[in-house]
Amino acid sequence: MRWIDAEAVRDATTPFDALFDWLEAAHRKPPALTRRALIEVEAPDGTANAFLTLPAWAPGEGLGVKMATVFPQNEKNGADLPAIQGVYQLFDGSTGAPAAVIDGTMLTLRKTAADSGLGARLLAPPEPEVMLMVGAGGLCPPLIEAHRAARPSLNRILIWNRTAARAEARAEALRAAGIDARAVAEIEPAARDADVISCATMATEPLIRGAWLKPGCHLDLVGGYTPAMREADDDACTRARLFVDSRPFTIGHAGDLVQPMAAGAIGEDDVLADLFQLCQGAHPGRGGDTQAVTLFKNGGGGHLDLMVAQFIARAAT
Repeated sequence: MRWIDAEAVRDATTPFDALFDWLEAAHRKPPALTRRALIEVEAPDGTANAFLTLPAWAPGEGLGVKMATVFPQNEKNGADLPAIQGVYQLFDGSTGAPAAVIDGTMLTLRKTAADSGLGARLLAPPEPEVMLMVGAGGLCPPLIEAHRAARPSLNRILIWNRTAARAEARAEALRAAGIDARAVAEIEPAARDADVISCATMATEPLIRGAWLKPGCHLDLVGGYTPAMREADDDACTRARLFVDSRPFTIGHAGDLVQPMAAGAIGEDDVLADLFQLCQGAHPGRGGDTQAVTLFKNGGGGHLDLMVAQFIARAAT
């Protein structure tokens, strides 16, 4: 059984294009059998620490389980540890034998970014130029990388974060890599200017307002993985064409859907398609409408972890 470390995971998934292709093909197959178990404990700072287990089984192909922890105070307190950490155990689909243990922290970062990147590849406007990244945590760099891989026309990156110094540090790193990037102090004007917006925060109150979204904008929501968390208001949901990565891991779980559904602003039928339907051609997504506002809710899920773990195990051989 192999150990695949964080560096090997990053190398295997760089650039994102091959992983996008893999995920698109995997979504044309029957969904894996999945479960989800989440345990939350209140932290001293009032946030919630979480332990998440995500098993998945694609019969005949592979099975595995991700065990991940979410400790938000790691980043808030300046600790040299990411908020999300974990490991992935991959098993052989034919024999059930343990096949590989994969660094789950890096797998989660790359999987989450690839999930949103595939959503952008299928839903974002064809030639966007300005991207707003809301949140400057560990997901900030891979999400920007994945969106730029999906839409290479993105040539200006704006970054907003509650702690301005962190946003500036992320922007400085991008500028050092030759990318036009800057931190912004106010979120509203940046959101109004953006063709693509990606949010990866621990927010419990909306940060993005539907009234700010310009025609053709694509909104990618990554945070809000519990019913109490959300990143966009009801107006964003009613203005946009709604899509998710998978219905089972978003509807009933993600606050950006749970809360507007509870308020009667939207219903389950307003979620037009998930990645399975989009990749299988059952829904055209944006189609040819360059003025449509699209919203993609990234919910993750064990099936995605398994897809990416299988890709990594093959690529890292």
